[in-house]
Amino acid sequence: MAVNTPRSMARSFWPYFVVTGSLSMGYGSLFTLLAEFRDWLGFSETELGFIIAVGFLAGFVAQVGLARFADRGYAWLLVHGGVIVATVSMLSMAITDEVWQFTAARFFLGAGTGATGPAIRRILITQDPANMGENLGKMGAFDISGFVLGPVVAGLLAEFVNLRAPFLFMAGLYVVIYLWIFRLDLSAGEMAAAKVPVRYLFRIRPLNSGMLAGAAFFTTVGVFETSWAVLLDDLGASTLVIALSIALFALPMIPLAPYGGKLAHQQGPMRVMPYSIMGAVACMFVYGYVEFVWVLIAVSAAHAVFDAFTMPAGQLAVALSAPPDQAAAAQGLYGALGLIIAGIAALATGWIYDNWGAEALFTGSSIVMVVALAGAIALGEELMGPDGRSAKEPAPASS
Repeated sequence: MAVNTPRSMARSFWPYFVVTGSLSMGYGSLFTLLAEFRDWLGFSETELGFIIAVGFLAGFVAQVGLARFADRGYAWLLVHGGVIVATVSMLSMAITDEVWQFTAARFFLGAGTGATGPAIRRILITQDPANMGENLGKMGAFDISGFVLGPVVAGLLAEFVNLRAPFLFMAGLYVVIYLWIFRLDLSAGEMAAAKVPVRYLFRIRPLNSGMLAGAAFFTTVGVFETSWAVLLDDLGASTLVIALSIALFALPMIPLAPYGGKLAHQQGPMRVMPYSIMGAVACMFVYGYVEFVWVLIAVSAAHAVFDAFTMPAGQLAVALSAPPDQAAAAQGLYGALGLIIAGIAALATGWIYDNWGAEALFTGSSIVMVVALAGAIALGEELMGPDGRSAKEPAPASS
């Protein structure tokens, strides 16, 4: 019988990364089309912000309410059900043109994606704990790559076919993914012995530190997703340039996110995130005061480098802090908190941009990120030496 070494086990996870990346493609496909919805369908910035916010809210509900069931042996059901719901939502977007219809479809897309992510992360955490940080980083790289590739594909299809084509394409891709997941091993390690309420996880101090760091990260997600296409459109950029800018955002994250997760596992998440989050804060502040499209795009590429370290480090902080039999619940809670923060940020973004403009929007979001990071540092000061040990705890003696 072949033995799964860390290297071979890491290779076996690539199909799971592809599934999550494909789901993220659909989740981000609305990104580059927001300006088109505004111009062609007459949606206001506030309505666009509401549509995006509802998707985040749905992800929050799914991750808080459903992730725990992956700890109880239902990872298979969550993955299959999530892909089916996401497929139906994409088909719905292809045939609707009213705000409430897009809002409903976006809700179910967020719910489907939110049900699937924590279940797959539990598989990574429980099947290969020695490479947890690197695997979470790889999954994050696929998530972000899909999230930004989706808008690129959507922009090209909308430009050369029509506004409905991106949704039909994504629905077809999800059907292929659904057939593929029948071949995957969706077992997720030791099941939870007791039904522990998710709220008990908030009693774990270092886990709360990771949550606050994640809140800073997801603030940028909500603001960036809702405003970026509109901001560049207002500065004269075409749909293709907007799509290209999103692709450039992904490029640094693909190779760096696995390294960021590995570094956080070796050095400790809270020794990585303060630097990466402050780098992102600086970039967010600049967005509000620069009016040259290609300068903004260059700054966004630097922003992507910082996020490539923050994203896996936050997930790792939660994974290392949570009890092993609540791995999926903790990941779901982290994702849910992030999504509700992103949803609130998205909802506020449209309104602030409408009434006060880019300067107020990006200055305010930078301040929110700094406050969240300060809380994370305060709660994590005794935490996160290598492999999740307290920074005050000595490393184990070498054999």
